[in-house]
Amino acid sequence: MTDLDALFQARYGDPDARAPEARSDVISHLLAHRSVRAYRPDPVSDEQLTAIVAAAQSAATSSNLHAWSVVAVRDPERKAALAECAGGQAHVREAPLQLVWLADLSRLHRVAEGCDRPDAALDYTEMFLVAAIDAALAAQNAAAAAESLGLSLVYIGGMRNRPEEVARLLGLPPRVFAVFGMCLGYEDTARPAAIKPRPPQPVVLHHETYSEAQQAAPLASYDQAMARFYESQGMAVRGTWSVHSAKRVAGAEALTGRDRLVEALHNLGFALK
Repeated sequence: MTDLDALFQARYGDPDARAPEARSDVISHLLAHRSVRAYRPDPVSDEQLTAIVAAAQSAATSSNLHAWSVVAVRDPERKAALAECAGGQAHVREAPLQLVWLADLSRLHRVAEGCDRPDAALDYTEMFLVAAIDAALAAQNAAAAAESLGLSLVYIGGMRNRPEEVARLLGLPPRVFAVFGMCLGYEDTARPAAIKPRPPQPVVLHHETYSEAQQAAPLASYDQAMARFYESQGMAVRGTWSVHSAKRVAGAEALTGRDRLVEALHNLGFALK
């Protein structure tokens, strides 16, 4: 068994999985990703941050608009405040660096204004989607780059719990929205993270047309794989992955404040026509 086979087994929670012959160091690197929530206090250097942002800027960007920005937060008080906005997540406070990834249409507003041209298209939902996608693509490049430098990370969707407060803490102008955060630092190996299984490929990979029927058996298999993962990690998760996921979409109360996201976006200057 190769190292890549072992990564495939961990990634799919399947002891019989074998990697395809199509392989590379980049694929191995990506398969080894883990969400890390325990960090040493060692800082992330400015040199590392510069390299990570250069990798982020190398991601695709719609129409070369660069409709994203990122705020690097090291100040302990600001990190603590962001942690509270994100639902009290301790790792947001404890990680040496928090990167907050922004959908940023403010810069395009200023560019159009400087050219004495209209910018009415910025009020349409399409442009907000462009900005959010740009931010996500940039962040994923940054994540891969950070891990290649020996750093670890976890994404923080909780930045969307209290958008106006996050905007105030970061001094965001109108038409800028924190899509998510990212803890960055060196993993505390005394509290190691594990590779979390993903669903079998037929759940997400469709050929020519979308198939609901092909997903039933693989999803049942995934419930079993996640049950083994929860047990191995000592996680007291009630019910299967399917039950857990169903609870997350049961109603507005499951959205931890994000049920009012349209209102928050309007307050932050996004018209969303």
